[in-house]
Amino acid sequence: MSSRPISAPRERVNALVIRSAVVAAIGGLIFGFDTAVISGANDALKKQFDLDEGGLGLTVAIATVGTILGALIGGRLADRYGRKNLLFAIGVLYVMGSLGTALAPTHAFLMAFRFLGGVGVGLSSVCAPIYTAEIAPARIRGRLVGLVQFNIVLGILLAYLSNYIIQMIITDEKVAWRWMLGVMLIPSVVFLLLLVSVPETPRWLMSRGRNKEAVEISRRLCSTQAESEEQIAEIRQQLAADRTKGSRSDFFSRRYSKVIIFAFIIAMCNQLSGINAILYYAPEVMREAGASKDDAYLMSVAVGIMNLIATMAALTVIDKIGRRSLMIVGSIGYLLSLGFLTGVMFMYEGNFDSTSSLLVLVGLLFFIAAHAFGQGSVIWVFISEIFPNKVRGTGQSFGSLTHWVFAAVTTYAFPTIIGKLGGGFAFLIFFVCMCGQLFWVLKMMPETKGVPLEEMESKLGLK
Repeated sequence: MSSRPISAPRERVNALVIRSAVVAAIGGLIFGFDTAVISGANDALKKQFDLDEGGLGLTVAIATVGTILGALIGGRLADRYGRKNLLFAIGVLYVMGSLGTALAPTHAFLMAFRFLGGVGVGLSSVCAPIYTAEIAPARIRGRLVGLVQFNIVLGILLAYLSNYIIQMIITDEKVAWRWMLGVMLIPSVVFLLLLVSVPETPRWLMSRGRNKEAVEISRRLCSTQAESEEQIAEIRQQLAADRTKGSRSDFFSRRYSKVIIFAFIIAMCNQLSGINAILYYAPEVMREAGASKDDAYLMSVAVGIMNLIATMAALTVIDKIGRRSLMIVGSIGYLLSLGFLTGVMFMYEGNFDSTSSLLVLVGLLFFIAAHAFGQGSVIWVFISEIFPNKVRGTGQSFGSLTHWVFAAVTTYAFPTIIGKLGGGFAFLIFFVCMCGQLFWVLKMMPETKGVPLEEMESKLGLK
């Protein structure tokens, strides 16, 4: 008879944890939808409001400016008013943004409400991962926080699909773009209604001295009484440790410099891959490569489907092989796909045709798969994990702010670079940046899978 011990069965995940994570992730779906939906309206907006390339770039990028503001203030708002209350505010901003942009009578009105919707996206990129990380057991935290990224990707696919269907059904461009932007109202209202059914996180409640509520919610979230007691004890220990550190708990202190650098690098590299620029301008990239208008919309849907498939694959393994392994695979995929796209763009420069458009589609599908399996699935999980409880909101805000600042830069510059230098140079720039990311992942990025949040500080060697 074998002497190997029989492993204990894994505890089932509490249904309330799953429901809460799914509801928070709906905010990510709207985040993704808002990111990509403008791609279908770009041509119509240029005609409707008589915009040149710079004007279109500003119209697209103004939402990203809003996300920068949302990311900047999101951590403080989440820490002051609570994760759940901020999610409600995000839902309201989504509703206002969708209605305002769909009904916009002037360009200034459109810009104002795109900015408001962008603020909601920025807040969501901070709050949703924090909320999910704080209610999730360590052993499945990667998958549950990854639901936010899955829903972002699903939102992008739904935006491309919605744009394709609307432009096929409504032939009048002056009407079609309003429907494209207004459809986001539906998931926004659903998000607000479902938020009523989820609790605040025990970690935030205890940080505000609301211990009785924290204990009650912890018992609802945990599978067993023992698990709840252990969670509460860990939170108390972490909060007590934070209080004794006094001024050393200031965010930009030497103590947090390591995780600040980690968050900055992963967020910066996420956008220097070119992902948001490509998502915002996917139909234009396809048409630049020789595709017809209808084919360009359909190709965008294919990009969205690949994004979803690769994200689903990543989420099945992120808690098994870890965050760093996914980043290595994704970084290598970036270099192969961006190198291929650079070559195709230079080879066919000035002579794009149906063959070049198919080659670019293949390259973009490979690029999207690499992003979704690596950076896309890791970034929000990694940033939500590495900061101690005391500064988690501020840390998530910092990472999100970095992400959106670089998103604004690449989004605004992308159409100008393509127009003046061509697609080959644009993809070459992204290729060089991803060489830097691969070096960082191989030499410096730590693994965080399976580490309880209260133990992360010790794991990363913060002093």
